[in-house]
Amino acid sequence: MNLKTTAPQEAAPERASGEKSTSLQFSGGLGTMLFKIVALAVLDATAVFAIFLAVAKDAVLIASIIGVITLLINVIYLKRGWLPAKYLAPGAVFLLIFQVFVIGYTGYIAFTNYGSGHNSDQDDAIMSLLQTNQQRVPDSASYPVTVLDGADGLALLVQREGQQLVGDSDDPLAPIDPAALGKYTQLNFADLLGRQQEVTSLAVPMSEDPTQGTLRTSDGRTAYQYTSTLVYDKGADTMTDSITGTVYSDTGVGAYTAPDGEQLMPGWSINVGFDNFTRAITDSSIRSSLISVTVWTFVFAFLSVATTFFLGLFLAIVFNDLRMKGRKIYRVISILPYAFPAFLGGLVWAGMLNKDFGFVNQVLFNGASIPWLTDPWLAKFSVLWVNLWLGFPYMFLVCTGALQSIPEELSEAAKIDGAKPFQIFRLIKMPLLLVSVAPLLISSFAFNFNNFNIIYMLTEGGPRLADGAMNVGSTDILISMVYKVAFVGSQRDYGLASAFSIIIFLIVSLIAAISFKQTKALEELN
Repeated sequence: MNLKTTAPQEAAPERASGEKSTSLQFSGGLGTMLFKIVALAVLDATAVFAIFLAVAKDAVLIASIIGVITLLINVIYLKRGWLPAKYLAPGAVFLLIFQVFVIGYTGYIAFTNYGSGHNSDQDDAIMSLLQTNQQRVPDSASYPVTVLDGADGLALLVQREGQQLVGDSDDPLAPIDPAALGKYTQLNFADLLGRQQEVTSLAVPMSEDPTQGTLRTSDGRTAYQYTSTLVYDKGADTMTDSITGTVYSDTGVGAYTAPDGEQLMPGWSINVGFDNFTRAITDSSIRSSLISVTVWTFVFAFLSVATTFFLGLFLAIVFNDLRMKGRKIYRVISILPYAFPAFLGGLVWAGMLNKDFGFVNQVLFNGASIPWLTDPWLAKFSVLWVNLWLGFPYMFLVCTGALQSIPEELSEAAKIDGAKPFQIFRLIKMPLLLVSVAPLLISSFAFNFNNFNIIYMLTEGGPRLADGAMNVGSTDILISMVYKVAFVGSQRDYGLASAFSIIIFLIVSLIAAISFKQTKALEELN
């Protein structure tokens, strides 16, 4: 009886434990599912918003790509199984966004004239030309206006023919319900004085037709009609200057052009094929600067790698000798520059090398006025020196690890055979060292080929080349020249800068391919 009574009592805890385990599993699965649903909901909402923006910009292809990628992600994470795809999907998406898209878009821009004066489409260019070339209509009627401040900026309230019309710089005058005026705030006299520049620069289109001009006010109380001195003929696709009678037509260069070659700006972006690449090679003003910068880029990258490698190797050999005391302290001191941010190091050295009050001239050279950063040759030397200071710790660490990985038995066997220390290093250690270090030297060369930080933070590419038509200097490398072409100065040529970027990419890829082929041969030799 005791056995029969005890058995059910022992089974009960087991059932309770099983029920608890099942409950925990169900709870964990429910939490995971809820998190997955919330994450996908956020992703889908963001994707839908991005699709609407793309469609509004007539970017149907981009909208389609976003839709397909979002659909694939939903299928991957809602379907059971497909575990590898669940791990690979985030990386693949980031690869598409930050690598493939950037490279593809750069390639697209390289075949356009996109830049200053050519950064929109033709319709926007026409509207801008008509609005920026306006004069007050002689004997035009005056319009009593009230300046309003709304969510989109300043607007004008006009009383015309018993109607209340409101318009701003983006929206033409249109009737408004008096109840809707509550979203605006009327500017008083003090506000008009405080925002006088905004008020006087406000131009409100009279209607959807840009040829009817705009309303402008100088005092915030009375507005006058302004019309463009340019007359646009939609049928002939021409712009005519009503004052001079000059006719500007679309000649396929992305701007309305007169018979004598004069262009009206702004223009619009068009596909120009290989013109940017052709200009880089055939235009003498660009070619001379490009050749000079390209030669210095190769010299800078090669010397940077060579100097940092040999100094790092020398220190690694010295500090790897067991007979040397205090090796750990010296190693810590040697890697300190590596812990210093490169851009900050460039700024610090720029101050230390200052001609008038820098530490180097004032302390080390007793107040001498040495133009470290303004003389072309001294500036190049300074760039190489600072890059050596920043880069040798990396090579020191790499060479130290490579040397310590070489079996000591090889050196001992060579000593028994009568080899001298230099022969051991040259014939045994150096070939084995290069097997490990050669790929890193190639990547270091590619890094220094595009080492923008040290160039721009130390010298900003200067001093400027005296005979160069482009805004480039003696220490500019290709990547800093691309930056200046794209972002420095009043005339920014994104198409030409993108073409230069593709040229840089091809050069680095070719050098890397050749170098890795040689590295493979070195591995086979060893």
